[in-house]
Amino acid sequence: MSRGTELTYLLCAVGFILALKGLSGPRTARVGNLVGAGAAVLAVAVPFLTLDLDHVPLMLAAIAIGSAGGVVGAQRVQMTQMPQMVALFNGVGGGAAALVALLELQHMDAATPWFDVTATVFTVVVGSVSFSGSVVTFAKLQELMTSRPVIFPGLPVLFGLGLLTTVVLAVACVRDPAVLDGVLLALLGLVLGVLLVLPVGGADVPIVISLLNAFTGLTVAAGGYVLANVTLLVAGTLVGASGTYLTLLMASAMGRSVANILFGALRGGSTLGAGEASDRPVRSAGPEDVAILLAYAQRVIIVPGYGLAVAQAQHTLRELVDLLSERGVTIDYAIHPVAGRMPGHMNVLLAEAQVPYEQLIEMEEINGEFKHTDVVLVVGANDVVNPAARTTPSAPIYGMPILDADQARQVVFMKRSMRPGFAGIENELLFDPRTTLLFGDAKETLGKLLGAVKAL
Repeated sequence: MSRGTELTYLLCAVGFILALKGLSGPRTARVGNLVGAGAAVLAVAVPFLTLDLDHVPLMLAAIAIGSAGGVVGAQRVQMTQMPQMVALFNGVGGGAAALVALLELQHMDAATPWFDVTATVFTVVVGSVSFSGSVVTFAKLQELMTSRPVIFPGLPVLFGLGLLTTVVLAVACVRDPAVLDGVLLALLGLVLGVLLVLPVGGADVPIVISLLNAFTGLTVAAGGYVLANVTLLVAGTLVGASGTYLTLLMASAMGRSVANILFGALRGGSTLGAGEASDRPVRSAGPEDVAILLAYAQRVIIVPGYGLAVAQAQHTLRELVDLLSERGVTIDYAIHPVAGRMPGHMNVLLAEAQVPYEQLIEMEEINGEFKHTDVVLVVGANDVVNPAARTTPSAPIYGMPILDADQARQVVFMKRSMRPGFAGIENELLFDPRTTLLFGDAKETLGKLLGAVKAL
């Protein structure tokens, strides 16, 4: 490899680092995204400009097909479906890394340095786990299968045997590399990926997506080592490190360990997903009554949740907030770390509606404000304000940090029905004397509420 090629790859690696830094803030995210995309395009172009490649037309055709699919998918995907898209992209990355490693394995033999073979085998196994696991997470979030944990008798034993077989076969392959062993390892990885994700409940799936994203990053880094490609090594390391850190942050925000999230359902401790609608009496009101409550309040906090995103009601909510602000009401949005489906998901949804970023306040900063708040308006959220996380040790969300909405003087819950959130348990805040429920589709109901405020 020439000195110019090495420097170009190093430049691409620096570009990925700068891109990740840019993505750490809303004002620099767009530039960071463009820098990362530019570095990726340059890294892909370098081999065509510096190497004498075979099958160039086939490679160009594959790039064209993949690019077209990516552009169309990115344009058509709804913001509410962004985690599913991340899962698919992540899975494709892991699968691609595994395939490349299999191709490299056929050129290895007993004389190949053991660390090179180990990195290759690692890429095959973990890349396959990431691919199949990501497909299952996509199916759960897209509701192509149940979002509840899928468990069956003998699952832990089957997973344990599969893991043990994989380790034994991997050691044998490192000692004497063989393509057949690599194929068997890939198949075992696919099975392990499915068994790993099946017991995970719907609310925990985004955390698993982040974990699998870290897996993919590690496989890309290992592949970069085998191929002696500094760009892949740096990019994979960045993804692996950031994905691992994000997984730990999300697990902490849920008040759970990663092990509990992955295997909690095997002993009844995972977030369950669905639940039955409650028939307990609650206090409800119409848009006109809630409009009076909001219009004459001095301090209001909005708690947005995934239901807001599903209803595509963020634009109407912004109009309502703007109108109330014009009338002298102080309003902020309280953002839970796992509001929506992934960290930052709710921020992006609200930014799409031109909500000023300064109004989006993180949980740690705003929790102290609820006791000074006249009205909390909860739109499409549930578990992130459920006091059971503090008071009920048997609850699946016990220990999860929540927004202290129950400390406000009045709470208005906008809900479609009395069905519980992803945790599958009732929210006692719904039955609090200070709580008023406003039933209906979020977008339609917010429209009526907006009209009622204008009429005052």
